[in-house]
Amino acid sequence: MKKAHTHESPEQRTDIPGKKPNKNKIKRKDYEKILLKLQAELCSVQDWVIATGQRIILVFEGRDAAGKGGTIKAITERVSPRVFRVVALPAPSDREKSQMYIQRYMAHFPAAGEIVIFDRSWYNRAGVEHVMGFCTEAQHRRFLELCPFIEKQIVDNGIYLLKYWLEVGDEEQERRFHARIDDPVRQWKLSPMDLPSRERWYDYSRARDQMLAATDTDFAPWHIVRSDDKKCARLNLIAHLLKQIPYEPIAHKKVKLPKRITKDAYDDEATMANRRWIQEIY
Repeated sequence: MKKAHTHESPEQRTDIPGKKPNKNKIKRKDYEKILLKLQAELCSVQDWVIATGQRIILVFEGRDAAGKGGTIKAITERVSPRVFRVVALPAPSDREKSQMYIQRYMAHFPAAGEIVIFDRSWYNRAGVEHVMGFCTEAQHRRFLELCPFIEKQIVDNGIYLLKYWLEVGDEEQERRFHARIDDPVRQWKLSPMDLPSRERWYDYSRARDQMLAATDTDFAPWHIVRSDDKKCARLNLIAHLLKQIPYEPIAHKKVKLPKRITKDAYDDEATMANRRWIQEIY
């Protein structure tokens, strides 16, 4: 039976196609309060996954600067990286190019008790590879044909597969790109593909439409997240994610901190006195 959640769910604006985001942004204090409750529930999901040996795959796709990285950070901030593994693969090597296309992604699929988050995934073939000409038309077409069959095998194997598309608007993407260009601490976020992707906005729109039409299935549907407001997008996505997983609370044994053994005690601080301590500036 699916758990009845007790957290306060943010407004699900994504349930209303075409509805514009509220111009009144959520206050940071309110955002942090809601996020903390949602993150506590993610810790419960983690307990359930470990205790029951479940396997979960989360796929994050969207245009450049749609907010995938920030959302993934919000999900993983208070859980174990040994359970929640983030996979963000670089461009394929020559060896990987000779393999079955999805093979290098399957190598990262979860074992029992793991949740794998793909920060971009095999859907690269439907997006950047197709738009930028890194694959042939035949390869792109073949991928869209085969993908539902592959994902059916994933789901039939008992893996929870959740796919999220973060949808950012034209003006907001432009604003975020300018922020990356102008802010020294964000410039690393500006990838070689960002500027060409900006130029080819409508090519990416058509690629998105083709991808959704071919791979939005009943067993592995796409969930669309309006992401012009980053904070609301994170809250909405995590709240939705929690509703898709039938986790149950796991009882923990009460932990009692043991006393330190002192029969062999010595001045262990004195032995550190002449070591290379860093300068304490702060």
